[in-house]
Amino acid sequence: MSTKKTPSLSKPKMTKAAGKRPNDGSSLGSGGEVHQQSVTDPLTTNHGVSISDNQNSLRAGSRGPTLLEDFALREKIHHFDHERIPERIVHARGSGAGGYFELTKSLAKYTRARVLTEVGVKTEVYARFSTVAGGSGSADTPRDVRGFAVKFYTKQGNWDLVGNNIPVFFIQDAIKFPDLVHAVKMEADRGYPQAATAHDTFWDFIGLMPEAMHMIMWAMSDRTIPRSLRMMEGFGVHAFRLVDKEGLSTFVKFHWRPKLGLQSTCWDEAVKIAGADPDYQRRDLHEAIEAGHFPEWEFGVQLVSQEQADKLPFDILDATKLIPEELVPIEIVGRLVLNKNPDNFFAQTEQIAFLPTNVPPGIDFSDDPLLQGRLFSYLDTQLSRLGSTNFFQLPVNQPKGCPFHNFQRDGHMQTQVIKGRANYEPNSLAEAGEEAGPRENAELGFRSFHGSTEGGKSRLRAESFADHYSQARLFFRSQSATEQQHMMHALVFELSKVSLPHVRQQILANLQNVDMTLAQKVGDGLGVATLPPAALTTQKAVDLPLAKSLRLIGKYEAGPEGRCLGLLVTDGADATTTSKLKNAARKAGMKVVVIAAKIEGALLSDGAMLPADAQLEGAPSCLFDAIAVIASADGCSQLLRKGAAIEFVKDAYAHLKAIGLSREAQPLAVKAGLEADTFVMTLTADGRELIEKASQRLWERESKVRPPL
Repeated sequence: MSTKKTPSLSKPKMTKAAGKRPNDGSSLGSGGEVHQQSVTDPLTTNHGVSISDNQNSLRAGSRGPTLLEDFALREKIHHFDHERIPERIVHARGSGAGGYFELTKSLAKYTRARVLTEVGVKTEVYARFSTVAGGSGSADTPRDVRGFAVKFYTKQGNWDLVGNNIPVFFIQDAIKFPDLVHAVKMEADRGYPQAATAHDTFWDFIGLMPEAMHMIMWAMSDRTIPRSLRMMEGFGVHAFRLVDKEGLSTFVKFHWRPKLGLQSTCWDEAVKIAGADPDYQRRDLHEAIEAGHFPEWEFGVQLVSQEQADKLPFDILDATKLIPEELVPIEIVGRLVLNKNPDNFFAQTEQIAFLPTNVPPGIDFSDDPLLQGRLFSYLDTQLSRLGSTNFFQLPVNQPKGCPFHNFQRDGHMQTQVIKGRANYEPNSLAEAGEEAGPRENAELGFRSFHGSTEGGKSRLRAESFADHYSQARLFFRSQSATEQQHMMHALVFELSKVSLPHVRQQILANLQNVDMTLAQKVGDGLGVATLPPAALTTQKAVDLPLAKSLRLIGKYEAGPEGRCLGLLVTDGADATTTSKLKNAARKAGMKVVVIAAKIEGALLSDGAMLPADAQLEGAPSCLFDAIAVIASADGCSQLLRKGAAIEFVKDAYAHLKAIGLSREAQPLAVKAGLEADTFVMTLTADGRELIEKASQRLWERESKVRPPL
């Protein structure tokens, strides 16, 4: 037996620089910390054994069978086979980013939660945005509710504000949530449609659940086809409680308001984006942060005392109802800034576990029956998704603003090495000089609000939950005429995909209780000769004061910041005009994507090659907020022979966008059939008019491209 020693490997060298690592690898230390690697770090197994060959399996001879003793192969394949974890049942398709929350106005009068009382303190956060119905591999832009969840790593423990971009929900009681999700997901026998509500089972369920009609008005509005995750509102949905030091409670509704304002896509545009770039919104969020254009939201609260809640014309515990801003104004108390893209999508965005039960002392729950069910469901699902009750030890889920200590021990994948023999409480080991462990703290600890309950046990809903149509009617009637048309078209599209006639009849019966004109227009769009009788209801809809705050169009003033300009150039295009437009758009905070017939770019009039960011066939105008075409005469002649160029301009017109054309590019507008209006313009030297209109839509044009119902 040979006694020759194998040369020992040198220890991995650590990089001195504190910035980016020089390669894509990283190594975990014994305490779970991530170390920077140098380019000399050896490739190893998960157990630290260095690997000599990562290209070939161990064989018996050069063409012989692979040997089972090849532990490097077995470990690599074994780990690969188990890389995927169960996706979320809902909200599977998500995008995330880190950042901070900063309080700008103290709520110390109402709560002892430090995150809401310490002005100027920046609390680390991680936010996740998602669609609801589709799987993790579905597209970003279906008509769907968007999740808006934020994990605050506060000094008093994690606070998870898990909400949506819509302030109400489909159902009033959590016992119906499995039925709702089963109905909206792919149909059980055929496994489709994916990420879509336009099918029989969803609308059958909705037609039999009149409490869902308010949410349906929101779901059929442009709120469910947002232009960007950065351009949508967020809501906590439920009524929560703020509790002060004396134990007094105030109801609170939480709101996120985007700095960039609200904007949606057109339906035809959303459909085409799904084909052109299924990752459109995920890419938009990532690239904005990468470019330093950090998404930001104002954080607001609606505060309601018990006395005020008792006087509301609806039940504050009903998740299918909202409090109009005109009735209770939103008070802005903070801001959310997202400035960090994830380092690893799986480790952070996929493994983050949001729990509505995560609230710091000073924030508490209301008796909302939907919220009460969520308090159980979110914790319960983590075991099947993340495989262990120790999921909270994953870095993205650990408290960062404070330590955590308790006597919970062991379990699958326990990563903590907890010293001492005290694993129970109370104990008296401190008297023997040993570590006794943590203790409860009546002063600083979480204390539930001492509410009062009335009546015996029953499976009944309060009469105050019985009005299913008044707020649905309020929402529809508060919209602008344009938005009402969009809702009608959406309902016609969705119901046209329903194959069972009686299901369409159920929806039309319910719509009459919302608004008769709405029901008639949808019926006409479906070709229904006679509407069915209105659905029976115990409470007829009442006309509440209109609330313009419920509109999307015109709610916030918005400029060009954060928008994207698609700049199509040809060989021979004027170099000065191109340069000035690019510089002016970027100065205004816009992203500029240069598009050419070939990905190498375009040779401009000054003889310089302008590199292209995208090739024409791969960059349809649905991906941009506004477009510009700068062409030479010969270049325009070539564009006129390209169907993609004609569709580039034609779609931008159909999607109501601003279009700027150099004088030489005007024939393209004629070929595409564009009619003159204030959003079709000849480019000026600095492109100012185009840039100013980049964040807007010309709604007056819509009747030309899409006749109203």
